[in-house]
Amino acid sequence: MQCQLVCSKCSKVLPLNTLRGQCDCGGVLLAEYDFERIGQAFTKESLKQRPTTLWRYFDVLPVEDKKSVISLGEGWTPLIRLAALEKRWPLQELWIKREEQNPTGSFKARGFSVAVSLLNEHGIHKVAVPSNGNASAALAAYAGRAHMEAYVFVPKDCPSPIIKECLHYGATVYKVDGLIHDAGSIIQEGQKEQGWFNVGTLKEPGRVEGKKTMGYEVVEQLGFEFPDVIVYPTGAGSGVIGMWKAFHEMKQLGWIDGDLPRFVSVQEENCEPLVTAIEQKKDSVTFEGNEAITSAPTGMRVPQPAAGNLLLSILKETNGTAIAVSKNEIKTAQRELGCQGISSSPEGAATFAALQHLFDRREIKPTDRVVLFNTSHAMKYMESLAHTVPQIRNYREVYATLS
Repeated sequence: MQCQLVCSKCSKVLPLNTLRGQCDCGGVLLAEYDFERIGQAFTKESLKQRPTTLWRYFDVLPVEDKKSVISLGEGWTPLIRLAALEKRWPLQELWIKREEQNPTGSFKARGFSVAVSLLNEHGIHKVAVPSNGNASAALAAYAGRAHMEAYVFVPKDCPSPIIKECLHYGATVYKVDGLIHDAGSIIQEGQKEQGWFNVGTLKEPGRVEGKKTMGYEVVEQLGFEFPDVIVYPTGAGSGVIGMWKAFHEMKQLGWIDGDLPRFVSVQEENCEPLVTAIEQKKDSVTFEGNEAITSAPTGMRVPQPAAGNLLLSILKETNGTAIAVSKNEIKTAQRELGCQGISSSPEGAATFAALQHLFDRREIKPTDRVVLFNTSHAMKYMESLAHTVPQIRNYREVYATLS
C-alpha cells in the first residue's frame, strides 16, 4: 500500500481504501506516506524529467496505478512577480500564483483531478458535491472525463456562468435554498438512497492531496525556498491544509529547511469564522447561523468549515493570522489586478486587498517575500463585475470621450 490515513487529532490509522476524510473523533484523516522508501527515487533532481502537471508529484499522491489517473493537464500554474506593485508598500518580493490558468479556471481542478482519480481506482461511478461554484464545475469536468455521473448542489445565488459551465460538462445541477452547508446536508441525506459518493470538502482524502501540490510547486518555483508569507482566500480551507501538509512533507524528504511560511487566511466581511476565532483568541471555530451571513456568493462564503479547528491550529503554528476584507475592497482590488493583466476572481482579489491591512497591522515586513493566490478567473463572476461603459454612436464620440 502506497499510503495510509492518519487522524490529525487522535492519530488513529485507517487504510486508504476506506476513502474517508474525517475520523470518528472529528479530526481530519490525512494521507501519510513512507518517505524513507519514496525518497530514494522521488528527488528534487528527478523532477526535471517529469511532466509539468501536478502529477509530477505522483509519488506523494494517493493513487497507486497511473492508469487510474484522470487528468486534464492541471497544475504547474505560473508564479508571476508583481514588481510594479512592490513599490506601493514597499515590499521586497510580491508574487501571485495564477491558479485561474487551471483547466476549469480555478484551483479546484487540482483537488478533483486527484479525488476523481482515487475514486476511479476504487470503482466509484456516481459522485455528488455541495459547492459555492468552482468546485461544482471542476467535479463536473473531471467526472465527465472519467465517465462518471455527476450531481452538483449549489446555493440559489451561485453565479449563472458557473451553473452553465456545470451543465456544459454534463452534470445534473440543483439549486439549494440555503448556503453550502445546507447543500451538503441534502447530499448526506440522499447518499444511501441515491448511491452517490459525496466528494465534498474532507469527505475523502483526494481533494486535500490535490491542493497540496500548490505548496510543492511554489517551493520548487522559488528555487526550493519557502516564501515568508502566503496570503490565501479561505472558505473550507482545504488549500491551507494541503499546503501546510506539503511543506512538512518536503522537510521530511530533506528537500528544504527552515520555518514554514506564515499563513494568512483571507475572508469576506460578514462570513469570517476564522477571523472571529483569531480576534477572540478562541481555540475552536464556531458557527453563528445563516442569518448572520451576508457576504457575496463566492468560495469564501463557508460559515461552517468542516476543518475549522485544524485551520485555526495551522494559523497559530505558523504565526499566521486571518483578515476580513469588504466587498468594495475586493472590487477595487479586482480592478487593480486587472490593470496588471491578471484576471482575478473575488477570492483572488481578496488576497491583494488584504495586503494593506497586513501592513497597517505590521504583520508584514518590507523584507518579506509574499505569495498571493489567485484561485479563479474573473470570467466566472462577470455578472458582478459589470462596469459603466459609455455608449457611442460614431467615431467623433470616441474622440470626445478621450479628450
